[in-house]
Amino acid sequence: MEEENKIGSQIKKLGFWKWAVASIIFRLVLSYFSENLNLSTRPEVSTPLTSLRRLAEGYWLKQLSMSPYSGSMYHGSPLLLSVLGPLTVKNIIVEYQLFGYSLVSVIADFISAVLIRATGRSLVAAHGHNLKSLGLDKLFKDIVEILPSGDIAGLVYLWNPFTIVSSIGFNTSPIENLFVIVSLYGASAGLIPLAAFGWVMASHLFLYPLVLFIPVIFLLGYGLDGPPRKLFVQSILRGEERPADHVELNSLTNKPIKTTFSWRRVILFFLWTSIWISYVLVLCAIFMREYGGLGEMFKRTYGFVLSVEDLSPNIGVLWYFFAEVFDFFRNFFLIVFHVNILFMILPLAIRLNHRPCFLVFVYLAISSMLKSYPSVGDSALYLSLLVLFLNELAEMQFSFFLFCGYVGVSLLSPVMHNIWIWRGTGNANFYFATAMAYACFQIILVVESVSAMLNYDRKIKKLCNIPKV
Repeated sequence: MEEENKIGSQIKKLGFWKWAVASIIFRLVLSYFSENLNLSTRPEVSTPLTSLRRLAEGYWLKQLSMSPYSGSMYHGSPLLLSVLGPLTVKNIIVEYQLFGYSLVSVIADFISAVLIRATGRSLVAAHGHNLKSLGLDKLFKDIVEILPSGDIAGLVYLWNPFTIVSSIGFNTSPIENLFVIVSLYGASAGLIPLAAFGWVMASHLFLYPLVLFIPVIFLLGYGLDGPPRKLFVQSILRGEERPADHVELNSLTNKPIKTTFSWRRVILFFLWTSIWISYVLVLCAIFMREYGGLGEMFKRTYGFVLSVEDLSPNIGVLWYFFAEVFDFFRNFFLIVFHVNILFMILPLAIRLNHRPCFLVFVYLAISSMLKSYPSVGDSALYLSLLVLFLNELAEMQFSFFLFCGYVGVSLLSPVMHNIWIWRGTGNANFYFATAMAYACFQIILVVESVSAMLNYDRKIKKLCNIPKV
């Protein structure tokens, strides 16, 4: 039996790496046809914040000793200009440029998939230990995974069409996703400096990952996802015996299941966050010392995101709304849309504080719905994180309906854009209808996934025979 288990685990490992390498080769092949595909001009793929063409113009202005924020093209971090700007220089062969940045995107996607896989394995280990500590391991012995959920999530991220078009579409979405995943992995593995670095960089480059501060704190304070902590507390009070070898939280940290908050790790996270923020601000100040300083940078980056200045079409709903709204009400509705994200943070944090990794998925999905300039790269990230909870969300409703909805929107959006912009036989309502449908499907996904997770927690509570408090 032991030999068969070892062979099975080796097959699973080889299966993941085989498909991961195949995805890399597939991306590199597509990168040679990237000019013909012309994905960099698609509003679903590139946005005013993530477009590599805009970054190239910002770098060109910097090379001319002008502010990279001159005009209205570039609105990203100055750090990206230093790192990715040389890949856009026009004095080298075009094919080399395209391949160079495609290689960066491919590497970023591969690292992201590996970190998602590692996070998923930690979640599976924690899930098993939690069930054993509650005496439910025998009740869940029928749950058999062909592949661990972490492996599936990593492969879903690599083979998701949204991820692939973002990788070869010459935009910075793979970089954003990488830093978000680095923060999640660092927090789940107890690597506090890494978690702080990932969160600071993701928030600095793209603003909206700021909301992930709360789930990262929960991960560091309480540990990985599990049933409500009061089940463990009441189990102890009832004097239930637990096997001594079943009290580990996960195989990475080797720490017991936590029912109290670890302030020490949180304080260390604050300390490392302060260090990384100071370091980033110093680098940006050095870069911007001749172009208006940090104030100009904040105005052209965060200010651009919050004011929704660019109303070019995208798969979000804000561009059409603010193109139609009267200027007198513009500031009011700006506050409404942005505060709407903040209103959802606290209730979800209170209800799902025992499942911080799942809370990361929920926050990312909500941000993708309501952010100023969304892209399919945002969906690629939160859909992959959703797969980490295959077992918990097995009874989720409307799964097939949502799958068909995402596929339908993906196919209709380019068609409606072509009818409106190029053929002139339609109008903006054609394209905006697909954006509205996309937002509705995301809302249904969030509602149904949260409901399924809460139902799963209720199921565990009933099996523990513990009355509601």
